[in-house]
Amino acid sequence: MTQSNPLFPTPFIVDRLQSEEGIEALRSAIAEERARDNEGLKISNLGGWHSNTQMIDWGGAAAKALAYKAMQMADTYTLDVKSPQDSRFGWVPEMWANVSGKGDANQYHTHPGSFWSAVAYIDDGYSGDSDAGLGGQLQVLDPRMPMVRMTAPDLRITDGKGNAQQSEMSIRPATGMIVMFPSWLQHAVRPFHGVGTRISIAINLTPGLKA
Repeated sequence: MTQSNPLFPTPFIVDRLQSEEGIEALRSAIAEERARDNEGLKISNLGGWHSNTQMIDWGGAAAKALAYKAMQMADTYTLDVKSPQDSRFGWVPEMWANVSGKGDANQYHTHPGSFWSAVAYIDDGYSGDSDAGLGGQLQVLDPRMPMVRMTAPDLRITDGKGNAQQSEMSIRPATGMIVMFPSWLQHAVRPFHGVGTRISIAINLTPGLKA
């Protein structure tokens, strides 16, 4: 019997932040930093405010707790194959905040040099409105694209159930959601049209040998 086996899956991990107090502390820290440095950075963001990448320092205890949460998630889904019982590696975190209003977006990009990347949503900005037309979705791109479709863009590989595999996936953020994925995975954010303000925190985790 012919058998199809899915090879080289790409992990996309979803979890929740449990502390409402922690979320509010992060919101306050971001507001204070934005007031101090309203210009911010321009990297992948198309509009909006992008903080410097030292939030682990200015974000207080709540930022350190969030980084620890991300590192725990990474530990769960990472294996040191030469020392599976006691990994020789720890994580070096880098963290920054993004604040988005109407029309703001992020272009497709990756995070070179890191192993895992995470995004935590402090406020999804939707104010309870479930309208998909409000945009702001996190988009992730199949890392095999676009090369495999250049010669026949209307063809799709099936998923084993007769359905066409998708080359781009869309995830609607929610307040308190945290997602994590390999840093090489291309990702973007659709233009945001929510009635509120989108506040998110990005985290890069780079492996480092333990002392």
